[in-house]
Amino acid sequence: MGCIIYNYSAGCWRNCYYIEMKKRIVIGVDEAGRGPLAGPIAVAAIAATVNPKFEIRNSKQTSKFKILNSKLLKDIKDSKKLSAKQRQEWLEILKENFEFHIAMVGPRIIDKIGISQATKLAVSRVLRKFEKELDLVLLDGLLFAPKHCNQKTIIKGDEKVPLIAAASIVAKESRDAKMLRLHKKFPQYCFDKHKGYGTKLHYKMLKKHGLLPFHRQSFCRNLKSRT
Repeated sequence: MGCIIYNYSAGCWRNCYYIEMKKRIVIGVDEAGRGPLAGPIAVAAIAATVNPKFEIRNSKQTSKFKILNSKLLKDIKDSKKLSAKQRQEWLEILKENFEFHIAMVGPRIIDKIGISQATKLAVSRVLRKFEKELDLVLLDGLLFAPKHCNQKTIIKGDEKVPLIAAASIVAKESRDAKMLRLHKKFPQYCFDKHKGYGTKLHYKMLKKHGLLPFHRQSFCRNLKSRT
């Protein structure tokens, strides 16, 4: 339920959302794989129950929600700041204590509609996997949920909001697992090392072996100019 409050210290009116009476569900959303030359983009969404009464303003207070099992997320970090072993350890904690879902959109669709639209599609798909009503969706960076969702996009959200950091870990580990399975089928491309990103090794393997159906054709148009 939305409302407008007067902030006496700031001397102005401010928008806020005020939810009460029963426990509410907040979702953290993040993606992995926006930039690679191969493989899907993965979007993860993780759910948490917040206090029966809380207020959300357009401020840094968003990162201070009192969520159920909040102690379990103490010291959690953005997936990029964790080692592979640390991400695996966090993933096990999240599996045991939180509900989360993953949605992936593959190279063919990325080539057809572009990475931005493919990312939006993955966000929409992953949120539909929750059977419960979602009261607030918190998204990292430039991610946006469908318009009907009560949502807030937070720049560097994976560094500021533990729930988004958790989603970043799920997205990263899920996509990496996908790329490792691809490596088993095509070991000559070394997907286990670069996970599809445009590293020197990956470009070297592409020059030697050519493109696979799992490569994003639209991302590899300048491949011939690479050495």
